[in-house]
Amino acid sequence: MGQNIYLSNINLEKAINTYFEKLSEFRLNSEKIKTHEANGRITAAPVFAKISSPFYNSSAVDGIATTAKKTFTATDRNPVRLKEGIDYLVVDTGDPVPDEFDTVIMVEDLIKAGENEIEIIKPSIPWQNIRQMGEDIVEGQLILPQSHRIRPVDIGALIAGGVFEIEVYKKPRVAIIPTGTEIVEPGTELKVGDIIEFNSRVFAAQVEEYGGIPVRFDIVKDDFERLLEVVDRASKEFDLILLNAGSSAGREDYSKKVIETLGQVFIHGVAIKPGKPVILGKIADKPIVGIPGFPVSAFFIMENIVKKLIGFIQGYEIMGKKYIDAMLSKRTMSSSKYLEFVRVKLGYIDGKYIAAPIERGAGATMSLVRADGVMEIPEELEGYEKGSVVKVNLLKSEDEIKNTVLCIGSHDLILDIAADLLAKKGKYNLSSAHVGSMGGILSLKDRETHFTTLHLLDTETGEYNKSYIKRYVPGRRIALIKFVKRIQGLMVRKGNPLGITRLEDIVNNNAKFVNRQKGSGTRILLDYELKKLGISPKDINGYEREDYTHISVAAQVAKGNADVGLGVFSAANIMGLDFIPIANEEYDIALPLEYLEHDGIKKFLEVINSDEFKRELDYLGGYDYSDLGNIIIE
Repeated sequence: MGQNIYLSNINLEKAINTYFEKLSEFRLNSEKIKTHEANGRITAAPVFAKISSPFYNSSAVDGIATTAKKTFTATDRNPVRLKEGIDYLVVDTGDPVPDEFDTVIMVEDLIKAGENEIEIIKPSIPWQNIRQMGEDIVEGQLILPQSHRIRPVDIGALIAGGVFEIEVYKKPRVAIIPTGTEIVEPGTELKVGDIIEFNSRVFAAQVEEYGGIPVRFDIVKDDFERLLEVVDRASKEFDLILLNAGSSAGREDYSKKVIETLGQVFIHGVAIKPGKPVILGKIADKPIVGIPGFPVSAFFIMENIVKKLIGFIQGYEIMGKKYIDAMLSKRTMSSSKYLEFVRVKLGYIDGKYIAAPIERGAGATMSLVRADGVMEIPEELEGYEKGSVVKVNLLKSEDEIKNTVLCIGSHDLILDIAADLLAKKGKYNLSSAHVGSMGGILSLKDRETHFTTLHLLDTETGEYNKSYIKRYVPGRRIALIKFVKRIQGLMVRKGNPLGITRLEDIVNNNAKFVNRQKGSGTRILLDYELKKLGISPKDINGYEREDYTHISVAAQVAKGNADVGLGVFSAANIMGLDFIPIANEEYDIALPLEYLEHDGIKKFLEVINSDEFKRELDYLGGYDYSDLGNIIIE
């Protein structure tokens, strides 16, 4: 009797954590498969875009492609007439826009003026109604981190980014072994005492749903030697074994003894009802779970333990879905004609969910990949004001959101690297919304982010970041954490065909420029340098043309859509561009002082101070991390 008593009555969460620690060295091997066959699979490595999407400039509307300069004088009283083949080209939505044209005018704004001629009565601005190359996905961009379960929207983003083959963990092959003298196969002529065996069929369906490959064995009667033989064979051929029934302490309950004979029992008995007699063990370094025979008990063990186990051995935590209430971080308007689905980033800040809207374009595939949830704006509303409490349909579990560290601020490639390394460590994820340094400061002020990344130059003092924190977040203690010093410079195509060596050459050589968005630290730096040189922004061809990340700017230059852009060395390096240094800047982290005790922030800081992260910085190039981790209290 002594060997059959329960080893424990351990708390469920503690039982799972203890079991997973015992299995920490076990992971499935990886394999490469076609991207279109990867739905539901788990990424075994981070996946980066191989091409930009779109990979050419395309029209966002039906109309004509023309040159904006030709339209500048158009008014009601002074219409401008354009001739097809000379001044414009007819385009439909999605058509390529030739390099000689820089704007598209909607067909609704055209007036037919004769054979192959049209008139317009209002000017068009450069890059109006054009989807720029890389608007959705930029070459070199992180599409998916490792340990990510691939969804249908991810497949679209991967293929759009030129990833046609992907490395994933192999699906676990799961042996399902039903046992018991009293159970019989469905369809058997029944006699008193027989029980139709159906648990294994339920298990098979659940395993499939969880992402495994179920293989059901024939029923094994209550015979120790026979059961020992079957389980031993299964341990050699399968990745996980589910042994159903025989986990209790009855005379013919052999599961524990079989597992102890062939391997180890770590836990026998968990403090849940139903489901207490579960056995968690290992044979040949592979997990085996002894599941109680009662169907309800078996269901709860599958849902609460086996489901997580199948994810764990693939480096992934299986998630659920539900609606939550969240506070909207910015005013979001909509047409009252439609029910609109707005993708949002989510964070759990000071005891409440914060929803930060991201890209809304119909072609923005990555917005679905990056989204944590979907906010629905009903037809009868024209939107929600900042601070409104809205319903969000979760695309991740609440636990994942609560374990997400939210960064709203300035973009840099190293945030993608940090996000991947943090995900690799488990439990916490980094979610970043790229709104520029000023957008980040305002999110910090309104308590809508865990931290912000910023590189804001005080044009009066030449100092970075400190004065902005004092000005925009008064009365709250903020920790300024030194991140990296990085080189900002002019990015030009390989060989520098226009011979650009300084900012003045952009004007002197009439180079086509691509700028960063208003409020970004890079835009502020540019304006500062232009002012020092006495150059008017109006003299720069493309000053009003905006993009939202360094790598997007680099991609525009690499494709030839612009001759030059201002950005960081690492982006130029990734895109194979030449680089002319302009300034060294301080790219830092700002967060409320109390968040230094937040467990997720602690893990993030561990990641960015790690040797692995610094090796990635060295590989990218252009970063000085000698002050990384130093904390200044403001």
